[in-house]
Amino acid sequence: MIRLLAGVAALALPAAAMAQGGAVDEATAVAIDQAAAEEAGGCCSFWVPRIPTEIIVVRASGALQPADSDTVQASSLIAYPEQGLGARIENRLRDEAGLVQFRRSDGRSAHPTSQGVTLRGLGGNASARALVTLDGVPQADPFGGWVAWSAYDAINLGGVIVTRGGGSGVDGPGALAGTVGLYSEMTDGAEASLAYGSRDSWDASASMGGEIGNGQIALDGRYSRGDGFVPVAKGQRGSVDRAAPYEQGGLGLRLRFDAGDDSRIEAALRGFSDRRDRGTDFTSSQFDGIDASLRFVHDPAGETQWLALGYVQLRDFESGFASVAAGRNSVAPALFQRVPATGLGARFELRPAIGGANPLRVGADWRRTTGRTEEDFFFTAGVPGRHRIAGGSSDTLGAFAEWTSGDADDGFLWTLSGRVDRWWLGQGYRLERNIAGPVITDLRFAARQGWEGSGRAGVRWTSDALSLRAAGYRGWRLPTLNELYRPFRVGAEVTTANEMLKPERLWGGEVGVDWDNGDTKLSATLFANHLTNAIANVTLAPNLNQRQNLDAIDSKGVEVSAEQRIGPATLRATYAFTDAKVDASGGAATLDGRRPAQIAKHGGSVSLRSNARGPFGGFATLRYVGSQNEDDLGLLELGDALTLDAGLSWKLAKAISIEARGENLFDELVPAAISSTGIVERATPRTLWVGARVSF
Repeated sequence: MIRLLAGVAALALPAAAMAQGGAVDEATAVAIDQAAAEEAGGCCSFWVPRIPTEIIVVRASGALQPADSDTVQASSLIAYPEQGLGARIENRLRDEAGLVQFRRSDGRSAHPTSQGVTLRGLGGNASARALVTLDGVPQADPFGGWVAWSAYDAINLGGVIVTRGGGSGVDGPGALAGTVGLYSEMTDGAEASLAYGSRDSWDASASMGGEIGNGQIALDGRYSRGDGFVPVAKGQRGSVDRAAPYEQGGLGLRLRFDAGDDSRIEAALRGFSDRRDRGTDFTSSQFDGIDASLRFVHDPAGETQWLALGYVQLRDFESGFASVAAGRNSVAPALFQRVPATGLGARFELRPAIGGANPLRVGADWRRTTGRTEEDFFFTAGVPGRHRIAGGSSDTLGAFAEWTSGDADDGFLWTLSGRVDRWWLGQGYRLERNIAGPVITDLRFAARQGWEGSGRAGVRWTSDALSLRAAGYRGWRLPTLNELYRPFRVGAEVTTANEMLKPERLWGGEVGVDWDNGDTKLSATLFANHLTNAIANVTLAPNLNQRQNLDAIDSKGVEVSAEQRIGPATLRATYAFTDAKVDASGGAATLDGRRPAQIAKHGGSVSLRSNARGPFGGFATLRYVGSQNEDDLGLLELGDALTLDAGLSWKLAKAISIEARGENLFDELVPAAISSTGIVERATPRTLWVGARVSF
């Protein structure tokens, strides 16, 4: 309670500094808003005036005009930059109550394969159940379904839109729990920043862009490194435990050219490199990727619009795993893994003009993933004795249609969408052999295929500041190649794969109310979801698990958010209560009625951020995450945690500012994982940053 009160008091610190910067009068604000809206690109940009004197422009690069149909579901917009130098995207997303990443640690210390994301209690394992997109391109790893969050820190983002609940039919497979849409921003000018933080951490970023011929070019880059912290909680460490360093970087290039009236060509190329360590010998990992996309957009106002998109993802992941003795005084290699994977995709969407509007969306999309795991294990005196290779391929081909009618700003708006998908799983394989001897296992898994349907129906009624909404939806997700074919081991815990896993299917619905009069925003949503064939790691015996389809996960709850302008600051609070339970029978009957692993009942945040245009700014954010089970049986529990982040900025001149920021200022122990022997892994401890930003 003392820490909570201290945190609430600390929320007032940025407000004191911000009060020294004057607010903008209404006439000036209107002029700024109009200029920003015009500069944003007309119908192909989000213009979201959250408060009268603040304008947030999110350029939807590569997209047609945002659909009003998404307003029938709970959603929120996150503007960037908001957390200062050295901030990370996945940590900013933790402010959205109900959005859960498989581990509480971030991309500086978590294992890359544990960074899936979900919403509304639909947990189970590290594969993402929320669809993450960048400018409309799916971002999940082609082999494992996890998300490489460090890859997006090098991108100049205009904003993020989080849509809770099953995605509309146009979103495609994978949007079971919702959609996290990342949108890049075409830089105009140049900006650079450099920050130094605790444990000899450095963070440098730069963006530049401008006109080139009849188009635009933007180049973004970021580099970060740090000595890291010791992941094992104090009091449990042994002689083998040490700090876990990290080194990460990325580059992005985007081009946009006019191609006639109301048409444009957009191309994007980006690459990233991620090096991490898990705090003992033999646990280093490296994750490299290259993405490319090309799209043609034709979107004249009031006329037929269309979009054509093609993209490719190349991933190469390597990681070592160690076996630590009970006294943590010795460590030996246990497994070395390499995972090359490729994702390919294409999309075509048409919005015909009907009565001067574009209420209908029709189109088709295709995605193919291929990948394999190559592993060395059974080490003796540091030399592996056995080799495994396992993998396969998957394809989905879908067609969709969506009709939206009405006015999102006043009166009734209703939407109806549907899609049908054909999916294929190619012949999978798993080969194990002694490195100096015969083949142990040589398995081939039969190819499979099937049909799936999904869609959404929703309505929204708006009158002045009040809106009422309701939506029902169905979605589905194909098992990842990792879930189907790759067994793995963490310490003494062995989890076997299951090539017979079925697709997950979700039925869900929600009702909500929103109030928005400019200065005050309130939102409340009641939801219920029923996820059948939920894929989870099921305990079969001590230290032995298998991926299985559970009968279902039933999740219901409430999500609440409130936002209030207070002079030169904006106070925002979010809270989610999630009551999720497993419905299981047969070999998984022991899980029946239990809460899914890694899902907390309670979560929320309170933040105070500046909105004045004076020389001083700042923010403070309290986050709370409730206790949650580490394992499916609920025998191991991760305790709750309350953390405080805060920062201040001072604009020395028009182009120069300095910033100071702190993460987890209470130095709270945030348990991120716990082993079967009770060893607790912690998330980021207190970290302080100071730096400068220059913009032109």
